[in-house]
Amino acid sequence: MISEYQGTGIQNKWRLILSVMMLSAILATTSKAATALLPEDIHWLTNDSDPVYASADAVTGGTLNTAVLSFPLTFRTVGPDSNGSFRDFILNNNLSLIDVHPNTGKIIPELATHWAFGKDGKTMYFKLDPHATWSDGKPVTADDYVFTLEFMRSKYIVAPWYNDFYTQEIDRVIVYDDYTIAVVGKKAEPDLYLKLAISPTPRHYYGTLGPDFVSRYNWKIVPNTGPYQIADFQMGKYVHFKRKKDWWGKDLRYFKNRFNADRVNYTVIRDFNMLWEYFKKGKQDVFGLVMPQYWHDKCQIPVFEKGYVDRTWFFNDKPRSAVGIWLNMDREIFKDPNVRYAFAHAMNIEKVIDQVLRGDYFRLEQAFVGYGPYTNNAIKARRFDLAKVDHYMKASGWHRGADGIWGKGGKRFSVDVIYGFEEYTPRLVVLKEEAKKAGIELILQQSDSAAAFKRILEKNFDVAWMGWSTSLRPQYWEFFHSVNAHKPQTNNITNTDDPEMDKLIEAYRNSLNEAERIRLSRKIQQRIHDIGMFVPTFMIPYTREAYWRWWRLPTPPGTRLTNDLFDPFNSTTGGLFWYDQKRHDETLKAMKDGRSFPPVTIVDKTYQTPEESPK
Repeated sequence: MISEYQGTGIQNKWRLILSVMMLSAILATTSKAATALLPEDIHWLTNDSDPVYASADAVTGGTLNTAVLSFPLTFRTVGPDSNGSFRDFILNNNLSLIDVHPNTGKIIPELATHWAFGKDGKTMYFKLDPHATWSDGKPVTADDYVFTLEFMRSKYIVAPWYNDFYTQEIDRVIVYDDYTIAVVGKKAEPDLYLKLAISPTPRHYYGTLGPDFVSRYNWKIVPNTGPYQIADFQMGKYVHFKRKKDWWGKDLRYFKNRFNADRVNYTVIRDFNMLWEYFKKGKQDVFGLVMPQYWHDKCQIPVFEKGYVDRTWFFNDKPRSAVGIWLNMDREIFKDPNVRYAFAHAMNIEKVIDQVLRGDYFRLEQAFVGYGPYTNNAIKARRFDLAKVDHYMKASGWHRGADGIWGKGGKRFSVDVIYGFEEYTPRLVVLKEEAKKAGIELILQQSDSAAAFKRILEKNFDVAWMGWSTSLRPQYWEFFHSVNAHKPQTNNITNTDDPEMDKLIEAYRNSLNEAERIRLSRKIQQRIHDIGMFVPTFMIPYTREAYWRWWRLPTPPGTRLTNDLFDPFNSTTGGLFWYDQKRHDETLKAMKDGRSFPPVTIVDKTYQTPEESPK
């Protein structure tokens, strides 16, 4: 507290200077004074009236057996090698102050029971839930939010994006008492709650950070606030999560009847075909059927026909992932925009959709689709066009060689394409054949998904085939600002380094006006299109999943934002399924006796948008 540094009677000059330095450091992240008072006219808000979306029929129990294609490179959620898909499983078990109802879009409580908005437009006040605890039993208090800023600003975590965000976007945390805080942003802005709803970090666990942070915490199981915690793991083999039986949040309105499986076991199965075989034998409980050959063809087998396995096609309405082809502009061949445009026009995405994907997928027009007014719907992806390829390549002085491949100065237009999933190969084979007609050679390089992603983050590639996860508002700085270019372990994998883009992104980040932010968002998207470092491919406005019939889902089976019906952890959309012991026993007995059940295929269009109906 500030009072600790007043009237101490310290006579030694250097001790006094040290005390002042310590005080300055503390004040940089928190105000924690006995005289700090909440505004008298504060208007506390909560939300205990939005509809619940879990089923009242849900019961706890059972083990969900599922899989990952590769073992995570680390259990850290910040720092080198942390930005893989497994990271979400850990982060989703560390709650935020508040979140957004997946169907209504209104704020709902998580670690805070109440919230209020400051008159300055950049401050939010929060009453913390006094019942919230870490998985080691320690209470979650205001100091854990103070420590979040110290942690995320530390150079020792080796996480430039977090260093920047928690320095440039978050000003400080003000502590009024152990269960009342304010989080102050650097500026007023629309949708302030999306930025200030930070998560706590357990000071009692980490203590003082040091230069050994990355190695020290590589495989540590850090206390969390969510319903599950890692129980055990074997390197390269599996990670098992266990539900906390006495979890503090189990009876809260928006958590009740959710997170029902006692255990969630992730087994590493590196081959997708092997995963399918395990699923058919009941060694895996769920299997994604988004890929057309599985939904249309491979499900024509006895376990489906005899009703032992159910399947659901569920349409959602959410921001679409930026799935596509990313060009590394630090490679000499892609420094020329004409070459980037030619490459885009050489990608016959429509043929892949029609022939390989059965017309089930939709063309993604640009990187930020589905964000409402923030999306520039005037942008259309470049289509396959041999004449335009010819135009752009000749404009930059390239000529077709004897083998039909473009060449210039002794260099051929031949590039590696890295991807991390064998099932993508048929799509890329078609693109490779079509690109050859356009005079471009694609060399396909498939590897383990974690290894491929690591190589992409290290910027050690020509062309990457991948997609990014989404947020409620478009995020640009980490992907396209030059400060994240030409260095490893950042999300600017294309090494975009464009002064005009930088200005637009900085203006977007600093704008206080929603209308201006929308205008800037659309301009940024146009600039991404004009630079041409990203070739959009597909969007999939649904999930399709198969699951053994002893797993049950509510009606409707997901929320507007659900992307995975059997996501066990996501605090707003996950954990809706439950295990039915009776159906498990009767299914195994029927299989043994040769009896069957009526096949079940559910198509739920509750949240389907008119423009995204299957062809």
